[in-house]
Order: sequence, then structure tokens, then C-alpha cells
Amino acid sequence: MICAKNNDALTYRGIHPNLDLALAHITPAFLDSVGYEKVQLKGDDVYATRFTYETVPEEESFFEAHKKYLDIHIMADGSEGVEIAPPEELDEFDRVEANDFYAYRGPASYRLTLSPGDFLVVFPNDAHRIKMQLDRPETVTKVVFKVRIFDD
Repeated sequence: MICAKNNDALTYRGIHPNLDLALAHITPAFLDSVGYEKVQLKGDDVYATRFTYETVPEEESFFEAHKKYLDIHIMADGSEGVEIAPPEELDEFDRVEANDFYAYRGPASYRLTLSPGDFLVVFPNDAHRIKMQLDRPETVTKVVFKVRIFDD
């Protein structure tokens, strides 16, 4: 997991070439240009999409993880709570392998708040629970990069 400010994105280059490509696009101009349709930077290996939704109470959310992709969550508007835990410490209740999606329930190891100007990188060993309301429901908008770091 990496949690940092957008201005520091390039500090984390060198982990994987696909991650480097995504980090280079954490700029105001690029983030403003991302719409609700997938924007491919390198086919299905690196792409970004904008999402807008209402945050929910903790009991209405769940952890998700991936085996091939990492996610970069970049807050544009609003704030949300996020929790992180190792998938092996959680109970899996759903999976869609074709979409690299694994769903879990259980206790968190870390909790943080994402607000405008923040980004979060979650690796395959970081199950993440997003969309959690802080004091009350709030509309949030974020850009999420999907970055392939492992093949089959």
C-alpha cells in the first residue's frame, strides 16, 4: 500500500513499468480529462476511469482484492474512509476470476481517509474496503487506475 499526495506520485517510480506509466499521469490535466468511460493508456494493462458515488456505512461495504492488477484511487471531490487488510486474514465470499475480483469480509488492519489531493495504491496483497462514509453519507468522485503487474 502507498498513500501519498498527488504531487509526490513520481517519487514512487521504479516498482513496475506499468505503475510508472500510471504515476506519470497523476496530473491535474490528465485527471480532469478522464471521463466515466475507460481511458486506455496501454490497452488493458493500464487504464483509468472516473467514478462518482455515495459513501455508505461500514456494514454495507466489503473488502475486494485482485491477483493481477493493482489499483490507484485518486480523490477528486469528497472524502471517504478506506480500510486495508491482508486477504489471507479475511473470509472470501465471492470471486469473479475473469474480472480479477475477489470479495472478502473481516477485520481491517489499517484505516485511512482519502480526500482531494490524495492517492492510494493498493497492491494484490492489499484487500481494500472503499466507499465508507465518515460522519455521514457524502458524494465522492475519484479516478481509479487499473494497472496490470502480474500475468496469469
